[in-house]
Amino acid sequence: MAALSVLENLGIRVLHAGARRLLAAAGAFVDEATEMVKFDRGMVEQALSTAPPVIEMRGRGVDRSVAIGGRSLAFMPVSGPPNVTDSVRGRRPGSLSDFRELVSLAQSFDVIHALGPSVEAQDIPLNLRHLETMQAQLSLSDKVPFIFCRGRSQIADSFTMLRIALGVDAVQFKEGVYTYTVINTNSPRQLDIPMAEGIIEFAEAGQLSVITPFTLAGAMAPVTLPGALTLAHAEAMAGITLSQIVRPGAPVAYGSFTSNVDMKSGSPAFGTPEHVKAALGAGQLARRIGLPWRSSNATASNAPDEQAVYETAMAMWGSVMGGCNVLMHAAGWLEGGLSASYEKFILDIEMLQMMAETLQPVEVSVDEIGLDAIADVSPGGHFFATRHTMERYRTAFYAPLVSDGQNFGAWQESGAHTARERASDIWRKTLNRFTPPPLEQSITEELAAFVMRRREEGGAYPP
Repeated sequence: MAALSVLENLGIRVLHAGARRLLAAAGAFVDEATEMVKFDRGMVEQALSTAPPVIEMRGRGVDRSVAIGGRSLAFMPVSGPPNVTDSVRGRRPGSLSDFRELVSLAQSFDVIHALGPSVEAQDIPLNLRHLETMQAQLSLSDKVPFIFCRGRSQIADSFTMLRIALGVDAVQFKEGVYTYTVINTNSPRQLDIPMAEGIIEFAEAGQLSVITPFTLAGAMAPVTLPGALTLAHAEAMAGITLSQIVRPGAPVAYGSFTSNVDMKSGSPAFGTPEHVKAALGAGQLARRIGLPWRSSNATASNAPDEQAVYETAMAMWGSVMGGCNVLMHAAGWLEGGLSASYEKFILDIEMLQMMAETLQPVEVSVDEIGLDAIADVSPGGHFFATRHTMERYRTAFYAPLVSDGQNFGAWQESGAHTARERASDIWRKTLNRFTPPPLEQSITEELAAFVMRRREEGGAYPP
């Protein structure tokens, strides 16, 4: 009720004139002089009633489709940092080569269910960057790709490339969900031109928008968690309402990214108790309006160290226990989102795989209880060689990716490598043996020709 009061009485500044016209036609009060839009609560409630509770995103590859909503949980990799870091090459501005490597890593681990924009390819001009990064996603992966909302023209180029890769026409494309984007409001209470344009374009095309206010308590939102959640809820509902006005039933997800700031420095803080509580609250709000919920996995640590691990673990548990359907930045986030880390990516993959295994139901049956096995072993004996163990030992337990189960002596003799060092070795070996999924030669050539033509035409600049 408080969030609806914010929308009705205070409103949201909407900088996109076309979005304001759409909202006005649907019954909102629009002040063109101030660009403020006040939302009638009946209009908001009607919009929420048409948004689908579950969305099926279709991947290019076999078994790459992803359910968003219900009891499904999907992990997406780190998305959008300007920098990248690893123990071999150090910290540096992101490049197209880094982008391609991070896509390859995301493709290599099945616990990552769809792609993200990983890192900004800053060596590619912004008017051409969407072409190169989309081509990288489509050529190196068969998972659902991500598209940034940086203006109508860039979105149109990306949609065209995706249709080429999928082999579908414009009509077929609108009948399925093949990609997604994240829409960030400019908290507090503002929706800018690229984001509003993105909501409109994605809704018209029937593709998924994840409407996500970025509300840091004490900075872009009230210092109290109820206040921060109220503001985030209002902003999310405003974006969702716009999407449903454009196309009732358009796929949309409720996004949250509420945490706190360090009140000594003003820097974002993640993996804090407040971050966890905010996730639990956001999950309840998403379920109240019946929409899929996106949360985030984050840390403020500047290195893939112990702080990074415990803050990530806290953020992950808050999101999972809150019932999230999409966990963004699930692997590789570092420095409060300013860097994508290769070692952190692998350490996070280990945690995600352990989480996925933890969430698997435990089978209980006569065979699993194993009374015969208990009877086979004398008091004080062991179960290593029982038939019950021998039939199951290969798959009985989770097999770690990074963790080292050796005793201290054996660990020392093998080099005394830390988890970070083992993670560094894993990402390098993974990239060395990486083979992209097959893509028909004709499709590869058509994509290359499209990119070349659009480059010659100057690409597309953000608005």
